[in-house]
Amino acid sequence: QVQLVESGGGLVQAGGSLRLSCAASGSWFSINTMGWYRQAPGKQRELVAGITSGGSTNYADSVKGRFTISRDNAKNTVYLQMNSLKPEDTADYYCNANLKDSLFRRDLEVWGQGTLVTVSS
Repeated sequence: QVQLVESGGGLVQAGGSLRLSCAASGSWFSINTMGWYRQAPGKQRELVAGITSGGSTNYADSVKGRFTISRDNAKNTVYLQMNSLKPEDTADYYCNANLKDSLFRRDLEVWGQGTLVTVSS
């Protein structure tokens, strides 16, 4: 069984920075893409940023130039550096991984439990 554990959320003033971490544990054949999603109250969950095993990245337009996703494959950890935070970035942030299981190499999608980011104005 694969688990994703997030950390790093909290309360920050507008213009501040936070760094989220997500560590994967368990067993798998391979981890392909990893990413961060967020869900604000009353809104749908949306992709914030994603990164492939090779390091290619993509970002939501709303965070381009402010957020940076990175990945340490040796530690099975993905990070999200968030700078110049705005009140509209307030949301629950969820880590996501697409992987192949170790036994049958089936495609699996795994989610973390979420970490709350609150940006005050």
